[in-house]
Amino acid sequence: MKDTKEFFPDGTPIDEWFYDTGIPELSELGKQYVLTQHGILDDGKVHTEEIQKLIDTAAQEGGGVIVVPAGTYLTGSLFFRQGVNLYVAEGGTLKGSDDVSDYKVCETRIEGETCRYFAALVNADGLDGFTMCGPGTIDGNGLRSWKAFWLRRDWNPKCTNKDEQRPRLVYISNCANVLVADLHLQNAHFWTNHIYRSNHVKYLNCRIFSPATPVKAPSTDAIDIDVCTDFLVKNCYLEVNDDSVVLKGGKGPWADTAPENGSNERIIVEDCVYGFCHGCLTCGSESIHNRNIIVRRIQILAGSNLLWLKMRPDTPQHYEYITMENIEGKIKNFININPWTQFFDLKGRTDIPLSVADHIVMRNCNCECETYFNVEKKEDQYRLTDFTFENLHVRAKENRFSEDMIENMTVKNVVIEEA
Repeated sequence: MKDTKEFFPDGTPIDEWFYDTGIPELSELGKQYVLTQHGILDDGKVHTEEIQKLIDTAAQEGGGVIVVPAGTYLTGSLFFRQGVNLYVAEGGTLKGSDDVSDYKVCETRIEGETCRYFAALVNADGLDGFTMCGPGTIDGNGLRSWKAFWLRRDWNPKCTNKDEQRPRLVYISNCANVLVADLHLQNAHFWTNHIYRSNHVKYLNCRIFSPATPVKAPSTDAIDIDVCTDFLVKNCYLEVNDDSVVLKGGKGPWADTAPENGSNERIIVEDCVYGFCHGCLTCGSESIHNRNIIVRRIQILAGSNLLWLKMRPDTPQHYEYITMENIEGKIKNFININPWTQFFDLKGRTDIPLSVADHIVMRNCNCECETYFNVEKKEDQYRLTDFTFENLHVRAKENRFSEDMIENMTVKNVVIEEA
């Protein structure tokens, strides 16, 4: 229970749900189904069928928790059922196969579109009350696919993630009341965590990692939030070779009319530490509406962009009521707002849909960066309005601030020093 009432940027009260950060003990997750007690061993073999059968058995018997004990257990795509949770014990690793044929091809959501693609390592769809926790590790084992991606990109510079196909680590869709806590989530082949059309989701105390060297792990976003409401990311360490927290929701010239697309609303990211990443908070590259977003009390060890608004010229976008506050550390761009034209396609539309970013607040920040204000004005594509910069102390090699870039720009107590 929070003593002082807090509010989202548009004045909506923050619900008490955001302040409940309790994590259940293993004993509270129901009947335990321990892998090794069901013939699933740390033997280097891929046990997809056996683990899936155990998940299905647990569901049929009224639910419970799949327990990954100490050791390393290989598997392909797993699909959790209602009432069945996952616990990875200390010293335990649920490790993904590096053979893409161990992952099912199914109808899923990827890069702002619904299509056939590979399932993730851990999949949960249509569940209410799914918990995935424990001090252990879920490891995508993605090195082989990273190398394959860069080899194909060398051969074809236009290679996309759908050309060099590979599974995500975690895909949660159409779920409610989800808790992911204490886990090490690492080395994803592709996106690390993708949550679609879900509500009341919490990521607590997780370490999310993929390497930038010696082999870059391509497009391994830490957490992709895609058409979700009421979402908390707290006390997490985020270090990936792409964007950390990404707000998605659809792309294309008529994306705002497609029923599978939608808004992200009431999202809080707080008390996190960022290692290397491309973007700490990124709106895009496939996103149509984000509202009531708070990022606060974070430390940045390294990264490219603190707030990155990717403005697609082929997609109508509205980014509004976003607050970034109480942030310190080193970053390349304090704010980055520019056209984003990767795989641009108007699909026959003759006009460019107008996008808007408004009511953006950045305050109480102490940062060192290369560029303070990396913003391009593009009135034929998007409008930027009602920004507030307050109580900022920034050391930058380049300032580049221009109040004319934004309509109704408010600047209070901002100190920009030359780095």
